[in-house]
Amino acid sequence: MYSSLGISNEVFDFGEKILEKLKERFEKIDSVAEYNQCKVISAMQENHVNATHFAATTGYGYNDAGRDNLEKVYASCFHSEAALVRPQITCGTHALTVALSANLLPGDELLSPVGRPYDTLEEVIGIRKSDCSLAEYGVTYRQADLKADGSFDYDAIKAAINEKTKMVTIQRSKGYQMRPTFSVTQIGELIAFVKSIKPDIICMVDNCYGEFVETIEPSDVGADLTVGSLIKNPGGGLAPIGGYICGREDLVARCAYRLSAPGLGQEVGANLGIMPAFYQGFFLAPTVVASALKGAIFAANIYESLGLNVIPNATESRHDIIQAVELGSAERMIAFCEGIQAAAPVDSYVTPVPWAMPGYDSDVIMAAGAFIQGSSIELSADGPIREPYAIYFQGGLTWYHAKLGILMSLQKMVEKNLIELK
Repeated sequence: MYSSLGISNEVFDFGEKILEKLKERFEKIDSVAEYNQCKVISAMQENHVNATHFAATTGYGYNDAGRDNLEKVYASCFHSEAALVRPQITCGTHALTVALSANLLPGDELLSPVGRPYDTLEEVIGIRKSDCSLAEYGVTYRQADLKADGSFDYDAIKAAINEKTKMVTIQRSKGYQMRPTFSVTQIGELIAFVKSIKPDIICMVDNCYGEFVETIEPSDVGADLTVGSLIKNPGGGLAPIGGYICGREDLVARCAYRLSAPGLGQEVGANLGIMPAFYQGFFLAPTVVASALKGAIFAANIYESLGLNVIPNATESRHDIIQAVELGSAERMIAFCEGIQAAAPVDSYVTPVPWAMPGYDSDVIMAAGAFIQGSSIELSADGPIREPYAIYFQGGLTWYHAKLGILMSLQKMVEKNLIELK
């Protein structure tokens, strides 16, 4: 079957040799998935999920029991006081924007203790000039860069905190940077340090790509707000849109006012019939995340064995589903993405090309033959066409699809003589 899909015997055998070493690693991933599956079921049972919660609502969405109960399920699972889980949140950047703009007022300052944020947040904050940015509304910004080894620079963070510092934003995943992803424990240590200096600072964690990778979440270690996208991990590949914000009740309430309108908050927002996908996607998420993690580890072992720099490396512990591979050239990036696209169930016949995407300052190539547009819990790969020419691979609703995608990415580079199997 692999041969019929375009995988040569040489590439397939190379992959099988790599897989022989990963059985014990995969068993540990399954163990974490089992724990998180129980956690999700417990949250659903605690909040008495039943068939009435799947009913569609329209218009204002008043008295939407399914929507309101789903938010209780998220709050229970993430061990937070409250949650906002809405299809009206269009993406992860939107969820973060809502949380930031709801809780920062003119004269406040935002601090990033983990260096420069993800590209799409630069215009939100005002690092790159944009209409309606936080900077335009009088919110200032500072950052403390990471040390050369990717660890927190606690001295620089302490020096950056001042009387104006209102919120700290912690990006868990690497974004388009070749730096480590932070573990939940590391994030907890950072939050404790920040609050030891200024206890009333709001600590927000961008949790995108990290949900259910570990047995705990940032909300378990002191995060005041934990934010993410439903077309990534927690949607389980079924949520067609949406985002979530979990955290302190007062902060989440402000987010609801910013998302809808002051005075309306969480009372409005119809679900338009997608509650079954939200509930079932959340139910499936731990298993889906486990499949994506196996794919990331397989990719790391494949490409590290061929002499390429990968982050995380082949043996490091995992704290999100993203695998960065430094390919060294635009040609290799394009070939890699052609392989991911060719392995897709949707749009497998199209060729991905770099282009100027909204919110980015470089041409970006993206490969994703997904059932949900832009869903990066589905098999996908992307990266900006700039040095060090790194591709960021993530997703895979099933381990078998992730395996095929990785083998196909290798196949395309072998066919173009861009890489040689050793």
